[in-house]
Amino acid sequence: MSDFSSQTPISVPPAENTPTDTKTEPQPSYVKLAMRNMVRKRATSLKHFFLTTAGLLAVLVGLAYLTH
Repeated sequence: MSDFSSQTPISVPPAENTPTDTKTEPQPSYVKLAMRNMVRKRATSLKHFFLTTAGLLAVLVGLAYLTH
């Protein structure tokens, strides 16, 4: 194993057309990325939502039947 902390980092000057303040922008949150993904893939998201709803309803009805 080599120790990377003793190596000096390589400095690369930024390109002229790219903004240098991109590091100050916060990264999008997980919720924001998930919402953006749901909007892009609407049919898949709706299918998963209805499958989850049907599965949860089946589990609840099954438990109600078994514990009755």
